[in-house]
Amino acid sequence: MSKKLKVVTIGGGSSYTPELLEGFIKRYDELPITELWLVDVEGGKEKQDIIFNLCQRMVERAGVPIVMHKTLNRREALVDADFVTTQLRVGQLKARELDERIPLSHGYLGQETNGAGGLFKGLRTIPVIFDIIKDVEEICPDAWVINFTNPAGMVTEAVFRHTQFKKFIGVCNIPVGMKMFIQDVLKLTPQDDLSIDLFGLNHMVFIKDVIVNGESRFAELLDGVASGTLTAGSVKNIFDLPFSEGLIRSLNLLPCSYLLYYFKQKEMLAIEMGEFYKGGARATVVQKVEKQLFDLYKNPDLNVKPKELELRGGAYYSDAACEVISAIYNDKQTEQYVNFPHNGHIDNIPADWAVEMTCTIGRDGAKPHPRITHFDEKVLGLIYTIKGFEIAASNAAISGELNDVLLAMNLSPLIHSDKDAEILAREMLLAHEKLLPNFAKTIAALK
Repeated sequence: MSKKLKVVTIGGGSSYTPELLEGFIKRYDELPITELWLVDVEGGKEKQDIIFNLCQRMVERAGVPIVMHKTLNRREALVDADFVTTQLRVGQLKARELDERIPLSHGYLGQETNGAGGLFKGLRTIPVIFDIIKDVEEICPDAWVINFTNPAGMVTEAVFRHTQFKKFIGVCNIPVGMKMFIQDVLKLTPQDDLSIDLFGLNHMVFIKDVIVNGESRFAELLDGVASGTLTAGSVKNIFDLPFSEGLIRSLNLLPCSYLLYYFKQKEMLAIEMGEFYKGGARATVVQKVEKQLFDLYKNPDLNVKPKELELRGGAYYSDAACEVISAIYNDKQTEQYVNFPHNGHIDNIPADWAVEMTCTIGRDGAKPHPRITHFDEKVLGLIYTIKGFEIAASNAAISGELNDVLLAMNLSPLIHSDKDAEILAREMLLAHEKLLPNFAKTIAALK
């Protein structure tokens, strides 16, 4: 790495950027960033300006020599970059609202990373990530790309399946939230050594062991969750329903909260349909939260990340990204939980899959944790199903073909009718037409 440490954040106008900067500031001694560039598109310029001004105030308050820049020219920003973070939302929250509302209007779960909604977020996002990678390969080929754009698993799968770029790691806040939950309920201190055996796919992870100071405390944790004396950590964008005791004890695993969409599909659909009929969707809630956040961010006296940011479902994404960047920069070989290709380390899944699991991160990126070599057979069928959906979705994003979209739609366990899959595909392709240039011919044929 060069003495000058330059980070470029694409999607710099995101409401999460203050958290990212807070993470860099508190790690400045180990991660001496000299330049932080915020990049956005014309449609995000107003938010970018607000975020940039807040970041300037945060840097000034902290007294660290990070020079802030903002630009709408991505290629200008990438010159000599060491790390590139991606936190973009193609079509912004209005597109997310369509991803949620259109499936719900046909009686299906509307969710931004799963089912029909997750598929179309991936179709919009993957080509943009590929364009960013092309620029990185040309302008700053030694830079690492740290992605926390959803659907993170699908995006990571697409990058390693369809490009030759290897310096790419996908980050998610769900494992971070689960780790914080474990630290809280087991009453751990910063001095305790915590190691977690986590495995699966993005938004489909399970914990199979928790080791504290060299001893497993998983049975204690699992018993507390199963009996209802502990509530498994959830995220703000998912209704907090407890898993049944029978499920937890029969799995002998701790599932992440996104698995509610598969193990409590009926209940989750009923809740979301109720919200839909009242005129709501998660995207409408997020838009209100974001408006409140940006109203706060405009305050010229605000010079720290406000507590209200944690109301957003993706809180702690940015902190996780900072940890990954620091681990690479400092060759720390620390335990983290990210999306990356396991390259055959796991003995009962295909060698070319990208997975989310416990790893060690250092100068060469993420390596699978040596303790985890096998995915639990009890949940392997579900993992295979969702990975088939992710692979089909990544292929569709590249081809722009209707049949590839239909394949991905039909492979999702959240879609229960081939006819409905066709209806949803048609309606969502037309609704997102301006954001799907890859599908221009397909969409024209649908009109």
